[in-house]
Amino acid sequence: MLKIIRLRYRRKLILFAFDFLCFSVIAALYYTATRLIDQTLLYQPNNYIINSAILIASVLAFRIGFGIYFNIWRYTSTRYNLMIIVADAFGGVFAMLISKIAGQYRGIWFFVTVAALNALLALTSRFCYRILYKHLTQINDVDSVGNKISVAIVGAGQTGVLLAEELLYHKSSIYKPLFFIDRDHAKVGNRIAGLKVYYEDGNILDVIQKNGISEIFIALTDLDKEKTANLYHLYSKTSCKIKLYDIPIKNIGRNEGENIKRALREIQIEDLLFRKPIEINNSDTYAFYRDKVVLVTGGGGSIGSELCRQIAKCSPKQLIILDIYENNAYEIQQELIRNYKSALDLKVVIASVRDRARLDAIFQEYRPEIVFHAAAHKHVPMMENNACEAIKNNIFGTVNAADMSEKYGVQKFILISTDKAVNPTNVMGASKRLCEMIIQSRTDSSTIFSAVRFGNVLGSNGSVIPLFRSQIEAGGPVTITDKRIVRYFMTIPEASQLVIRTGAMAKGGELYVLDMGKPILIYDLAINMIRLAGLTPNIDIQIEEIGLRPGEKLYEELLIKDETLSKTEDNMIFVEQDTSLPRMEIQKKLNILSRVLKESEQKVDSTPIKLALHEIVPTFRPPEEINCNVN
Repeated sequence: MLKIIRLRYRRKLILFAFDFLCFSVIAALYYTATRLIDQTLLYQPNNYIINSAILIASVLAFRIGFGIYFNIWRYTSTRYNLMIIVADAFGGVFAMLISKIAGQYRGIWFFVTVAALNALLALTSRFCYRILYKHLTQINDVDSVGNKISVAIVGAGQTGVLLAEELLYHKSSIYKPLFFIDRDHAKVGNRIAGLKVYYEDGNILDVIQKNGISEIFIALTDLDKEKTANLYHLYSKTSCKIKLYDIPIKNIGRNEGENIKRALREIQIEDLLFRKPIEINNSDTYAFYRDKVVLVTGGGGSIGSELCRQIAKCSPKQLIILDIYENNAYEIQQELIRNYKSALDLKVVIASVRDRARLDAIFQEYRPEIVFHAAAHKHVPMMENNACEAIKNNIFGTVNAADMSEKYGVQKFILISTDKAVNPTNVMGASKRLCEMIIQSRTDSSTIFSAVRFGNVLGSNGSVIPLFRSQIEAGGPVTITDKRIVRYFMTIPEASQLVIRTGAMAKGGELYVLDMGKPILIYDLAINMIRLAGLTPNIDIQIEEIGLRPGEKLYEELLIKDETLSKTEDNMIFVEQDTSLPRMEIQKKLNILSRVLKESEQKVDSTPIKLALHEIVPTFRPPEEINCNVN
């Protein structure tokens, strides 16, 4: 590392010394030429030396100030060249002012001529170096050209040109760009950075095949989800691997002030969502959580851990992670400690929301002000066969957390719900619908209770994305329950930001819903994931239908009644104005469940629990009743 730092500074010193030498030579030549032309020159040698020193020092100082010496010669750009001219202009003007103050000023022409000639020499020398570097690099790489991967670059703008030059002239590059692809007719047919530009139309696939292209790099600055998906579907018809020259996904959503660079990366399934990413203004929202004690149940899970990351950014007074699974809790704990060290007061508690006494002790000890309740059993097929556990954890776990929140004066309690709670056809969905009803019944509480409902989360534990990915890695087949199944999708950061935002907005009793755009056909998702792996669907990897699972719907809904939907200040967030039941009515429903649970303690059969849920959740219906309406 020390050697690298020394090399960097040595290069800067060499460039600085080169510029100083050029300046000195030009100043000396100017003096010699003017003396030969006019023997009556007003300048005397001492006076000329002083003005030369002032000019040289001034211009070099401005070049340092403008960061000229922090650029690399072989990557100079128009902006960099303009910066040299601006720096030298400012340096020349400043030198004239100093010369006048010092009483050495003898006219403007010396300063203008020498500064202009030096700027011209600086630009010329850097241009020549760049050309020489490229030439030598090409000579050195002649033997390895045949081993390089042939690529085409989509986008002949500045971003594409920068990528092309990086690939062409970087010594460690394993790629050889052959041509650009663009829709700008002014560029098509011409050469940019030495590469021909082809028009993006139906014939481009033939051009790609004829030129033996192995990979296609998309280098566009105005990419959105729809355009990315369209480009992917066009070029996936070839056998080429497709990559984005883009901001890495792990950096998307960071603060604008952070220095984030583009890089070549594989297209991920998140890039192909058919909607724009949700944009939430977090400045005011995050301020709401500053200096507050925040508790996240299920804080080690997919949503819970991302909630903890988002909350940690808000500078809370204390963040408490509660989870029954110690491995997940440990991972998010270590990540937050690594990122925030002592700046974050972090507590991790291993506990189950089913344990009322344990929850009481935790709330009494930490006195949270905000509670995000993300702890739940969420796997539909498993809960169909383990309905008692869904009731204990999802429903009575929510009751326990809500009761403790009221008892210890929590300001806001936010329930994480799901689209499966809408007209549920399975135990998991019915249990979450009852959780929503429990929360909505507490409008008379000093604690503000609200719920947030959203669809499937990409990449969450147990979701379809990791399942498909593992099946593809194993060589297939990829299994889907039915080709007609559609689902709403969002990313984990989007889901968590939504919850954070609604937590700040909540006033009590709301059921927040996200406008998630168009649902996605799961079969198309499987097709895209296989193609992203560089394989051909139903040839390299088979896709098999295995039939609907118990309680599974062909489509999910986000709302109960569209006519009761109202907007919030966020155009992506809505409130479902569902009529809440009184506490006493909810308590009667809970009493029924408690009795059935007690009667089922010694049984494995889930039938009594399902019958009880059908009785107390009016919208709980058999899946066949809904699926029969889907073509």
